[in-house]
Amino acid sequence: MSTPHYSDLWQAIAQAEPDRPAVITRDETVTYGRLAREAGALARHLVERGVGQGDAAAMLLYNRPEFLAFMWACLSIGAAPVAINYRYRAGEVRELLQDCETRVLLTTTSLSEIAHDASDGLDVQVVEIDDGDGVHGDAVDYADVIAAGGALRTVAPRGAELRLYTGGTTGRPRAVVWDMDTLLIARRQSTWGIIGLTPPDDLDGAIAIALDPQTPRVVTLLLPPLLHGTAQSTTMATLALGGTVLMHAAPRMDIDEALRLALAHHATRIVVAGDALALPLAEAAERLGTGLLHVRMVISSGMRFSDETKRRLHALGELTIVDMLASSEGGPFAFGITNGEQDLPTRLTMTPGTVLLDEDLNEIQADAGALGILAFRGVLPKGYHGDPERTAQAFPTIRGHRYVMPGDWARADGTGGIELLGRLSAVVNTGGEKVFPGEVEEALLAHPAVDDAVVFGLPDSRFGEAVSAMVAPRPGATIDVPQLLASVSERLAGYKRPRHLFVRESLERTPTGKVELARVKADAASELAAREPAARAS
Repeated sequence: MSTPHYSDLWQAIAQAEPDRPAVITRDETVTYGRLAREAGALARHLVERGVGQGDAAAMLLYNRPEFLAFMWACLSIGAAPVAINYRYRAGEVRELLQDCETRVLLTTTSLSEIAHDASDGLDVQVVEIDDGDGVHGDAVDYADVIAAGGALRTVAPRGAELRLYTGGTTGRPRAVVWDMDTLLIARRQSTWGIIGLTPPDDLDGAIAIALDPQTPRVVTLLLPPLLHGTAQSTTMATLALGGTVLMHAAPRMDIDEALRLALAHHATRIVVAGDALALPLAEAAERLGTGLLHVRMVISSGMRFSDETKRRLHALGELTIVDMLASSEGGPFAFGITNGEQDLPTRLTMTPGTVLLDEDLNEIQADAGALGILAFRGVLPKGYHGDPERTAQAFPTIRGHRYVMPGDWARADGTGGIELLGRLSAVVNTGGEKVFPGEVEEALLAHPAVDDAVVFGLPDSRFGEAVSAMVAPRPGATIDVPQLLASVSERLAGYKRPRHLFVRESLERTPTGKVELARVKADAASELAAREPAARAS
């Protein structure tokens, strides 16, 4: 029996049913056969460029079918595909090009200036997809690469890697390295189990499921960028099932157009990034008066996904919402699954591989009230690319077991459920008391005028750190700071109430719904420094 490998599985589907739709955008339908041909041509080009097993090849792309063709090409030759955030500036892109040591960068002509500035002076060949601006004179035309042809390898080499860069919201992005030989095994539940199928034991079993007419038809609308781990893994799973991926193939999201694409092609599930995309989706469906029709599942991971937004989605159709607690480094640690309004508020339930550790990193019983650090010891990544020190910290081996510990604190309810409290690294230590940001954020968000909130610590000469928060108002609302703080005081102990509160029109979350904490802290510290002279003068 052979372990399922994405490249081999997708290739078998393409050979058996080449006309089956793999990707649909507003402009075109890409079949499995065409996707395989493009992947084969790209694989040939990469090899000619000197890219082989153990190397990396990078993409600076918004969601487009070519993203998947390039990823497939890399996997087929044993190279690591690397997705770089297309909203990064040239300097940020350059850092990652150097970090992953790529020799090829696939981009679009609309991103040409950033790509060429980032690769200037590096041994990096830029391949451009013409999305309307004309191919740069020094670049290789994607269309020419495809026209030259090529073929996928019959069997993908073993021992290859996939690298997934973290968001870098608390520091420099790092590439999490996954072993391709075990990745599909690690995703057994999220690929087959999530739609009620028994995961296959080998490649032949996976092929049989994908080609079986009785297998539930999966059509996935992708809203977050493919550089987002959940978006990428759900897309790969959709193709592993012989399903179809719907892409809003544009650099800026038009949620109404994306929803129309989903309705026109009978999307059965939608990938969101918490409230950042789920709330606009709900508003669009309400505005269009269509509901969500054929959608039976909404999937999110690692982002704030409020019960109020879930309630609005449940009112739009008979669907299951899967809210995963996971990270680029592994998991999922817990699932919050709701099948309707009756299941709200959401209850997070630990997965079988999840444990709680005390501050001395001993496993503890998840009894009611037990407080611990979440850890997972299932199938794990190899670690961070080129960073053994950080790998040892994030993936410690403790008494014979290797864990991943992103740093979330949680309180157990004694029946397998947990209350998520926040990141260990983000815990505010004020006067010896630990304050978990998530708990304070929920109290702030409970106020009707608050649309978004993030809580953090700022240096304080007396208490070490002062609990601080930055909030954004709901459209049309005005935040009364004293009133908001009084509201928090009614819910939480006094030491948890923010001592410093900053109001902004928006927290400027990333495309994946994350807040760049370093930027927020610097902004808050700057305002605080300006406040102090004014306070002394008065």
